[in-house]
Amino acid sequence: MKFFLDTGIVEEIREAAKWGFVDGVTTNPSLIAQTGRSQSEVIKEICDIIDGPISAEVISTTTEEMIQEGQELAKIHPNVVIKLPLTEDGIAACKVFSSEGIKTNVTLCFSVNQALLAAKNGATYISPFVGRLDDIGHDGMGLIQEIRALYDNYGFNTQILAASIRHSQHVRDAALVGSDVATMPYKVMKLLFKHPLTDIGLEKFLADHQKSLNK
Repeated sequence: MKFFLDTGIVEEIREAAKWGFVDGVTTNPSLIAQTGRSQSEVIKEICDIIDGPISAEVISTTTEEMIQEGQELAKIHPNVVIKLPLTEDGIAACKVFSSEGIKTNVTLCFSVNQALLAAKNGATYISPFVGRLDDIGHDGMGLIQEIRALYDNYGFNTQILAASIRHSQHVRDAALVGSDVATMPYKVMKLLFKHPLTDIGLEKFLADHQKSLNK
């Protein structure tokens, strides 16, 4: 499973890139707004750090405007993926981008039917929001599992990108049910390293080593 970092903060991306396993980055208007910078400026800098898919989301609401905006975003770098909302206009724009060879990430997916529409129109990625579904008492990870079965059944090439990841258990579960990608905040990615027994074991090894030096 690929790991994407869900952030617009360049400093977080630089730090995570050192770990060697970050495959891409996803952004959205809310994340970009937190930086106080323009989207194009942030996306350009991210593309210089991570050699992988970088999702940049349109803020337009009509198909024609989405196409125009997405085409401009795609010019920033070959790795830019155009992020589109799962609306009638967004799905229509997805079809156009697919025919032009521009990669897309269809976001705000909350149902199997929505995922089917995105796949039929050639979306590169579909982003089911597992955390937001869990928040309202639905089974977010169950949706990932159902989409996996659907795509495998019909041979769709659209990759499942588990989004709205809230904790490390979400990452584990997404991997086990066959998600192609999990995108997560920096703080969640850091938690993947953590286990209390690792800390205890390392502390003991270092203490034993120090004892041997003092003999």
